Order: sequence, then C-alpha cells, then structure tokens
Amino acid sequence: MTTIAPIWRTPEHCLSSERPDAPSLFFAPSELTRTARRFLAGFPGLVTYAVKANAEPAVVMGLIAAGVRAFDVASPAEIALIRRLEPAAALHYHNPVKSRGEIAFALAEGVRVFAVDSFAELAKLEAAAGGREIEVSVRFRLPVAGAAYDFGSKFGADPAQAADLLRRVAALGWRASLTFHPGTQCERAEAWVAYIREAALIATAAGVTLHRLNVGGGFPATLYGEAFDLEAIFAAIGAARDAAFGVDGPRLVCEPGRAMVASCMALAAKVKLVREDGAVFLNDGVYGALDEFPVLARTHAFRVVAPDGRARAGATRPAVLFGPTCDSLDRLPGEPVVPVEIAEDDYLVFEGMGAYGSVTATGFNGYGSLRTETVARL
Repeated sequence: MTTIAPIWRTPEHCLSSERPDAPSLFFAPSELTRTARRFLAGFPGLVTYAVKANAEPAVVMGLIAAGVRAFDVASPAEIALIRRLEPAAALHYHNPVKSRGEIAFALAEGVRVFAVDSFAELAKLEAAAGGREIEVSVRFRLPVAGAAYDFGSKFGADPAQAADLLRRVAALGWRASLTFHPGTQCERAEAWVAYIREAALIATAAGVTLHRLNVGGGFPATLYGEAFDLEAIFAAIGAARDAAFGVDGPRLVCEPGRAMVASCMALAAKVKLVREDGAVFLNDGVYGALDEFPVLARTHAFRVVAPDGRARAGATRPAVLFGPTCDSLDRLPGEPVVPVEIAEDDYLVFEGMGAYGSVTATGFNGYGSLRTETVARL
C-alpha cells in the first residue's frame, strides 16, 4: 500500500491534528506559483531566481513548473542543484568572488555568465575562459538609501572603476554587461531608478554598448502584514531604462530571491513556557529558521494559535520572545504584541518564511530541526 503525505487545508488544521513538538514550516505551492507568475508577467525582461533564498528542491521545482528557466547561482552546490533539476536552465554565476576551482567547475557545467567587481577577479576569469565566449557583468555600487540593509559594503566597484572594468571586458571580446543590487527589501522604486541612471553614465564613460543590465533583487516581500505594488516597481524600472538608454537600450534582467519565495511559507513555533515575568520561550529562534530577524531588526508578522487550532484573540500585551537555546542572544527583536491569554503549547505562526528560513537554520545546542508540511493556503 502506498502512503501519500497529507496536504492540509491550512497550518491550523495540521497543528490541531498533529500537535507537533518541533518547529514546522508550511509550504503553499499555489502561493509560490502565483508569485512566480507575477514576476514573469510583470517584469520587463528576463527573470532569474536567486537560489540562495531557498534551495529546497520542492521550491525550485515549483518555480520551474511555473515557468522560471533562469537562475542566479552563487556556488558550485547551487549550480549542481539546478543542473540536476533543470539541465537546460540558464545559469548566472553572479557571486562576484569565486575561487579558481569554482570558476573551472562552473565553466565545465556550461555556465557562461559571470559577475566581477575587481580586476583581480577579472584576471581569474581571463585565465580560465580559454577562448570561450562568455558574458561578464561588472557589479557597481552607489550610496543609495532605501533598503533594509545595503549590500554595497561587501560587493560592487565604484562607478569610475566599473567603467574601467567594463572597458576591459569589452577589449577581451566578451559580452559586456552591468549589474547592481540595491539591497534587501527595497520598498520604493527610487533605488533602482538611481542605479539605472548611473549605469548609463558608466557605459558612456567606458565607451561600451551594454549587452544587458541586471537590476538585481531587493524587491519587497510581505513580512509585516503590508502589501507592495510590484507592478509599479517593474514599470518604473522599464521607464528608467528607456529614459537613460533609449528604447534600444540593454535588455533587462532581475534576480529576485526573497520576494519570489517568502510568501509561500509560514513557520509555526511552539510556546515552551510563559514565564511569570511575561517572557515567552519558543522552540525556534535566531539560531534556527528565525535567524534573519535580528539582521532586519524586526520580527515578522505572526498570529497565535491555540493547540486546538483556535486563534487567540482578545486583549494584548508586549512580550519578550526567546528562542530555545541556552544563549541569551537567542531573542527576537523588540517586544512584539501577543494575546494576554497566550499559553504553553500555543503556536506562533510567522508569515513570510519562505526565504532565508530553512537555509540559514543551524543545529546549535541541539535545536534547529524543521518539519515541512504542504498546505492549500497559508
């Protein structure tokens, strides 16, 4: 007899039936499909998925089924994963720093699109390419505000150096492109617009006609109960490209991670204890799937569910939320509001957990194991 894993209607139905003692991720494939198709229909160019956000095979296969055929990869492991699941996919190796062995592996796997932000990295590509025709995207950075946190402190050449790099890429006979990343969780289009304008200036200074312009990720996901007009951001990006380069400007590429997959999962963390001082202890925390909360300096929106699946309601109070480990740093940001009647064995169901949840969980202190359930809706 074949046993098929159940598909629950909602997380509440699973929680009330199974009463899991381990943190549980709930995956809604229909939400993943909806978001992927939103990007594919709305973005005015090629959509690549940033695999680092969630490399679970079920998630990647869901994106492939929805029509995603190009992926932003950052390591040999991610290259191998996509080659196994979708051998013909286009792969963009846009980690700007790669070892020589990693470059050789990527070339052997048919990767022909790379990013650099330094002459040292470009020299490694030149030594390894061996006459192959490749595309090199020069990554640049600007002091543009608007992101929850900025990636420019680690990656990206200043505009003047970016022009020099672009000129060298073209001189090598390779397809010359530019790329940038405005930072994570950008809620307004102005960051992309500023970068696109600068990209045109860099290309002009270099005397190079761009093959493509990759506008990175950073698109906002619903983490705190709000909603964003992604279509307005897509339109602003397209208009900025046309204004800066003309209607015959470079083809656009984007590489969403968080915004593509965050909304397809929720996480249920069980209440282990409500202490006399009001502090709430959970069975997951910052060393587990909630790792990114302190980085964003904010706790995702959540609802509190009683063991029977009933929503906790009524009066509320602020509370300190601790994770399960013995480390005092294992605390969620701020003092989120919880129902006064919150009790041991309740569950906090956190929204927007499809990105940077399972992929960043550790096994510190013996915690961090996650179970995953499929649901019709979150």
